[in-house]
Amino acid sequence: MKRHVTLFLKGMGMGAADSVPGVSGGTIAFVTGIYQELIETIRRFGPSAFGALREHGLKGLIVHLNLGFLIPLLAGIAASVLSLAHLVSYLLDHQAMLLNAFFFGLVVASAIVVARRLDRWRLVFLLPLALGALLAHFLPTILPSGGGALMLMVAGAIAISAMLLPGVSGSFLLLTMGMYHTVIDAIKAFDIVTMAQFGLGCLVGLFTFSRVLSWLFRHHYSTTLYLLIGFILGSLPVLWPWRSLDSYTMSPEGEVVPLTYKLLSPETYTAVTGEPSHVWIALALALIGFILVVAVGERSGDDSPRVSTDSQSMSKE
Repeated sequence: MKRHVTLFLKGMGMGAADSVPGVSGGTIAFVTGIYQELIETIRRFGPSAFGALREHGLKGLIVHLNLGFLIPLLAGIAASVLSLAHLVSYLLDHQAMLLNAFFFGLVVASAIVVARRLDRWRLVFLLPLALGALLAHFLPTILPSGGGALMLMVAGAIAISAMLLPGVSGSFLLLTMGMYHTVIDAIKAFDIVTMAQFGLGCLVGLFTFSRVLSWLFRHHYSTTLYLLIGFILGSLPVLWPWRSLDSYTMSPEGEVVPLTYKLLSPETYTAVTGEPSHVWIALALALIGFILVVAVGERSGDDSPRVSTDSQSMSKE
């Protein structure tokens, strides 16, 4: 029962992160030590499940699908998304800078917590690290945009795949594709049709991409871990509190969709925008986010994935 409550709370953390453009639920999963179990659990939903049901019955299927792990986690995610939709919309509209400051500190700490689980640094891993950062930075500029049921399903597949990647925000990619407000409004209004179309795309992306990640972890573990750290670092510019819009596109609904930002100092931010920088409040919130993740990371360290760079592990690369 204690683990179920813990998983529910971790799921709520993932749901809260995925509600904010620029933050990934995968980052929370990584820091809280459930990332690999989540990937492997999702991967089990496939033909092997029928074999488990046939050979061991319903009880064997429950064990095979690891539902004791998945159900409380998904319940936490759902509870968080449904309960925080209104709050997140309000904060994004009225306190976006301070919200970004909190999550900036959180993501910085996430990269440090994950990096501390590596045994040692190797120069060869600079390549996947840089590749992850570049992909996280430029991915929003190459995504499709549009409307309709098909685009909703495509958006769902992309967003859920991003959720599995630490540092890549499914919410931000939805914003880039012009689908963020459509999905948030559907959740707030409990629009079953729109949520079902989006959910179908999520299922396709989830079952496909989880297999890709599982294969990468099993065959290129060290490289994959550095790639994920790169994704985390690449998301930081999106969360910098003091920024001005540098480039954008228009959504099908006529809304401005940010693509890139110009990063500013607090003083320049005030001079350019005319808005107060709230520098001390922002720094305090960033510090709270940082400390929160470090504390959670320390508690979850024993259950979190670790990588060894000795000769045996390197032979898998």
